[in-house]
Amino acid sequence: MNKNLIPLIVAIALGGCVSAARHKEDVQDETTDRVAVGTVQKEIRVGMSGAEVATVLGSPNIVSTDEERREVWIYDKITTDYAYSESKAGGIGALILGTGGSTGAGGVGLYSTNAGATTSSQRTLTVIIKFDEDSAVRDFAYHTSRF
Repeated sequence: MNKNLIPLIVAIALGGCVSAARHKEDVQDETTDRVAVGTVQKEIRVGMSGAEVATVLGSPNIVSTDEERREVWIYDKITTDYAYSESKAGGIGALILGTGGSTGAGGVGLYSTNAGATTSSQRTLTVIIKFDEDSAVRDFAYHTSRF
């Protein structure tokens, strides 16, 4: 066998080996506009109008009033990230190299292995914005968790 082909064959055989973390990176869209704790910390200030808050955070999930009929906006966000990765080794690289497992036609070594991994995580963010009688932010609070 030509020695120049061995690196190519090894690259083809290992090309399908991708981790769950890598698959997660490939499918996770970080470009979407979503409410994040950093945005709340950096952008929301006492005295802002409701229009300014909506420009920064978007529409709230819940709008209610307190005991004095002042508006309270609640943003309640839950994000679940899930990724599954499966790698299959073997195939043409194993056939040519003749490594491992069972013997195929003509005595050429064949093998096939499968491996998989999953990962999942959840993030929650709750933001409560309280407005005064003039519809300006009088107070805000937030809670975030990740598990």
